[in-house]
Amino acid sequence: MGTHVIRMPDIGEGIAQVELVEWFVKVGDTVSEDQVLADVMTDKATVEIPSSVAGTVVALGGVPGEVMAVGAELIRIEVQGTGNHHEAQTPVAVDASDDAEVAVAPVPASAPTNAVPVARAACNKPTAEATSRPLASPAVRQRARDEGIDLAGLRGTGPAGRIRHADLDAFLSGSRTAPQATTGTPRIDEERIPVIGLRRKIAQRMQEATRQVAHFSYVEEIDVTALLSLRADLNTQFGESRGKLTLLPLLIRALVVALREFPQINAHYDDQQQVITRHGAVHMGIATQSDNGLMVPVLRHAEAADLWFTAGEINRLAHAARSGKAARNELSGSTITLTSLGALGGIASTPVINRPEVAIVGVNRVVERPMVVNGQIAIRQMMNLSSSFDHRVVDGMDAARFIQAVKRLLEQPAMLFV
Repeated sequence: MGTHVIRMPDIGEGIAQVELVEWFVKVGDTVSEDQVLADVMTDKATVEIPSSVAGTVVALGGVPGEVMAVGAELIRIEVQGTGNHHEAQTPVAVDASDDAEVAVAPVPASAPTNAVPVARAACNKPTAEATSRPLASPAVRQRARDEGIDLAGLRGTGPAGRIRHADLDAFLSGSRTAPQATTGTPRIDEERIPVIGLRRKIAQRMQEATRQVAHFSYVEEIDVTALLSLRADLNTQFGESRGKLTLLPLLIRALVVALREFPQINAHYDDQQQVITRHGAVHMGIATQSDNGLMVPVLRHAEAADLWFTAGEINRLAHAARSGKAARNELSGSTITLTSLGALGGIASTPVINRPEVAIVGVNRVVERPMVVNGQIAIRQMMNLSSSFDHRVVDGMDAARFIQAVKRLLEQPAMLFV
């Protein structure tokens, strides 16, 4: 029998390190060739790492959340034959499913430090004494000792069940029981959730965007009564043969048309090179919520697509993102982003720009409101657009004029096709 070491592969695109997101095997498992061992995450996508051999897992080289360099030891597998690993000393196997602390054997000086399997740290669990000790200030504890009162037998009426002097007074007054709290049973449980995988990437990108981009937001209300009527007519006439339309394809069409007049909005800003790149193609990022967090699949060449192709691509990309099957090139390269919370869209929002883009358009929910139309009160379908721009590149006047152009197109939807 021999040992085969699988190292973190070069995923391409100049990526030097990746984050280990999830193991699908543990020490002692038998694996087959091409079986998926783990998921790792780059800046753009989650990538599956398959096994190149069949055998038994003897050691894991990292824990979820660890950032590993390309070439670092990922896993050791015992195989038939000599394998590809011949070190005299090998680390003790680490079972990533065990919460206990595990010792690791010394590593030969010739071995790279990043090849040592990493043991999961022991959980810092509170002792029984710590969890059962009643809450009280030092003064209350001292008084209880002086009076011979066992605090464990009292139920405090303070915040989180804290025992106060009033509780001691009630006990000493003759009732021999402390007054009962009126707020129900206090909870002192807590949950610690490591920020790893997609959630870590989202946090990093949001932090970078808010730190480096000079955000400013602009909110405009849109009367979408005519737009909704047009959508209903299109769905009645073409829904069976071409599919039903939501508002998103019509919104994307309005952005595409408006961008012809405002090319400075459909741009990237390179902070390092201090260069603005204006794009002729409209690669529309569509912010999509998944179980793991926010992702932005890209509808490419929205300027060349009709409504139904756009609708089909939106559905396909959203499904791929939510199922974790989106390819790397489907999650990068957007030139402007559209974000919508649908029925939960609220009245207004301040969306964060998806760097290196310079604009993001946020869609709020549609509501019925009384409006003045030609001097008369009428019930209209109203929707706000909440958009953010990079003030380093986009002037406030240009941003307002751009959204006003989108407003005109949506309120007179025939203009979308002129």
